[in-house]
Amino acid sequence: MKVNQVELLISAVRPEQYPKGQLPEFALAGRSNVGKSSFINRMLQRKAMARISSKPGKTQTLNFYEVEQKLIFVDVPGYGYAKISKSERAKWGVMMETYMTDRPPLKAVIQIVDMRHKPSSDDVAMYQFLKHHDIRVIVIATKSDKIPKGRWQKSIKEIKETLKFDADDNIVTFSSESGLGKDQAWKIIEKFM
Repeated sequence: MKVNQVELLISAVRPEQYPKGQLPEFALAGRSNVGKSSFINRMLQRKAMARISSKPGKTQTLNFYEVEQKLIFVDVPGYGYAKISKSERAKWGVMMETYMTDRPPLKAVIQIVDMRHKPSSDDVAMYQFLKHHDIRVIVIATKSDKIPKGRWQKSIKEIKETLKFDADDNIVTFSSESGLGKDQAWKIIEKFM
């Protein structure tokens, strides 16, 4: 997809704040320091649409980005790493669960994992939560530029085994640096629209 027009519609915490339209939505989920913002910026061909922070856990709301008046990316708070209180983390969990399980325009969740590491228990829990609720998942294995190409296949195999990956789901080897995987990711997103 050629991206010229992107607009941050709203940063929401409650369903009544969500955009009212019916554009297809794709939520972006991943650990706090996995490179979600870099993925969004590469996909949208923007340097700083989503703010990249050196402090993981910066996203504390559901950020709705309208793309080309055709679809919406929803950046959700990162899980796992953020140094936040248990009560705050529980609030985020409820906010994300409410959005993901009760939002008709949601077409798929784009789950971002770090290709350099085996998926964490939080990654596994998120994937299983999505499968349990019959939510389509597109797994983006990012930071491929940080490991030798010869290790990619082994890394993807480990991700699939750890997540107990469903063969019906898609997995994309991705690099925010080089743009590898961007076109493939867009093809899958467009198919689900």
